[in-house]
Amino acid sequence: MRASHADRERAVDVLKAGFAEGRLLQPEYEQRIARAYEAQTHSELQMLVADLPMGPVPQAQFMPQRPMVPATFMPMPMPMPVTTNSSATGALVCGIMTPVTWGLTAIPAVILGHKARAEIRRTGQGGDGQAITGLILGWLAIGGWALFLLIFILSAAVGL
Repeated sequence: MRASHADRERAVDVLKAGFAEGRLLQPEYEQRIARAYEAQTHSELQMLVADLPMGPVPQAQFMPQRPMVPATFMPMPMPMPVTTNSSATGALVCGIMTPVTWGLTAIPAVILGHKARAEIRRTGQGGDGQAITGLILGWLAIGGWALFLLIFILSAAVGL
């Protein structure tokens, strides 16, 4: 079958790509280009580009080779460490400090505990137990002060 101008141009494009990729040396490239423009049939063009790839050559990607061992005998992957929420740690520290500070850190413990629980639900961090402990200790201190004030007010009212 006779080759058209478009067929010759496609063959020349393949030769140009081969030269650009370093598959052909300059003299061989020039010789093949001249023969491509003189070619009369498809078979002549095919012979000029037969040893070159006709399109992009897939590059071998670096893939680590897995050993041919059943998955049962492979070591278990290590789970990702879960970070602890810093507000939960703060709530726990403030909650533990309430007896020492006579309840001054109770309100920050409750605020940090609620804040930490909201952040933990949103981000998936760890420390929910710390936040709950800070909340409980904070509310116990607030309740203790409320009870103390109630008893004080009632005793003052009865004493009148």
